[in-house]
Amino acid sequence: MADARVIPLHAVDRRTTSTGAGSQRRVTAVPDLGTAAEQQPGSASEARRPSARTSGSADGNRVQAGPDGSRRAEDGVAGSTARAGDTGAASTAGAAETDWEARAAEALAFLRRRLTGDYRVDDFGFDPDLTDALFLPPLRPLYEKWFRVETTGLHNIPAEGGALVVANHSGTVPLDALMTTVAIHDHHPGRRHLRMLGADLVFRLPVVGAMARKAGHTLACNPDAERLLRAGEVVGVWPEGFKGIGKPFRDRYKLQRFGRGGFVSAALRTGVPIVPCSIVGAEETYPLLGDLKPLARLLGLPYFPITPLFPWLGPLGAIPLPSKWYIEFGEPIDTTDFGADACEDPMLVFNLTDQVRETIQQTLYRLLARRGGVFAD
Repeated sequence: MADARVIPLHAVDRRTTSTGAGSQRRVTAVPDLGTAAEQQPGSASEARRPSARTSGSADGNRVQAGPDGSRRAEDGVAGSTARAGDTGAASTAGAAETDWEARAAEALAFLRRRLTGDYRVDDFGFDPDLTDALFLPPLRPLYEKWFRVETTGLHNIPAEGGALVVANHSGTVPLDALMTTVAIHDHHPGRRHLRMLGADLVFRLPVVGAMARKAGHTLACNPDAERLLRAGEVVGVWPEGFKGIGKPFRDRYKLQRFGRGGFVSAALRTGVPIVPCSIVGAEETYPLLGDLKPLARLLGLPYFPITPLFPWLGPLGAIPLPSKWYIEFGEPIDTTDFGADACEDPMLVFNLTDQVRETIQQTLYRLLARRGGVFAD
C-alpha cells in the first residue's frame, strides 16, 4: 500500500466532503395510476352499444354483461391500485439498487485511494478520508435512530476559521463527544470536522489511541489546542473531564469544576470565539450507580462503573439506554476585543470561564424543562 502524503496542518484542504456510507440518494416514485377500465377488442359499434345489465362479482369488482353474454371485469380503482402498487414496488427496488450501486462505487473509490496513497494526513495524524468512510458511518444510527438527537444553534459555529466548542461532559462513556462530532460534521453547512482535545488515557489505550489520532483528535494541552485553532480548525473541549463523565447519577446535570480555565487562555491567545455547547440525554445512557474503586485502580482507570445493566448482563450491559438527546450550541463569546495579552490576566480568565460554565448550566436547565420524558420524543 502506498504511503500517504503528509502535509503541514495549515495546508489541509478545507473542502473535504463526506464520502462515507452514510450518504444516500433519494428516488421519488410517481406511480402510474393507469386507466379506469380495460376494454376487450371489438367493433366500434359494439363499443358504443349500451350494456344490458350490471351486477357485482364475488371479488368486489364491477362486472358488466354485454349483449353477447360475455362478462367483462371493470378494473376501475382496484386495477389501477394494483398497477400503482407494482410501480411503487418497482421504484423502491430501483432506488435500493441505485443506493447499493452508489455504496459499492464509494467503497471501491475509497479502496483505490488507500492503495494508491491518494489521501492526506496532517501533522496530528488526522486522516479525513478514513474518518468520513469508516469512523463516522457507524455513529450515525446512534445519532439518528437510537438517541434521536435534536441539534440547534449550529449557525453559531463559523463556516470557516477557528472556533472553540466548550461542552458539558456526562454519561460514563464519552458518547456525548462522539454525537457532537456527528452533529457538526453532518448538519453544519460547512460539514466541518470537530478536533477534540482528549485525556492522556485515551491515547494510551491500544487501538483506541491510534483511532483517535486518525480521527483528528489530540491531547488536551494548550500548545496543541492553539496550533489547531490558529490553523482554522473547530476544536472541542470538555473541561469537566473524568469528574464530569464519571459523576454519580444522583448528580446528573450538575456541572463540575471547569478546571483552571486553560481553554479560555487558548481562545484568548488565538482570538477565536468560544461556543458554549449544552448536551441533554447523555446522563441517562449509562446511569452510574456505583464505582468499584479497587478494580479501577487495578486496571489503571479513573473509575469502574456499576450501572443498572453493567456488569450484571455482561456484554449486553454495554448497550446504552435509548434516551432522548438535545444538543444546543449557544451564542459565541467574541475574544478578539480582549487581545492576546489578556490571557495573562487571571481574573479575566476566571470570569470568562465562569461565564461559559454558567451559560451551559442554565441552558441545561432550560432543555430539561423542555424535554417531555427521558425516553420520549
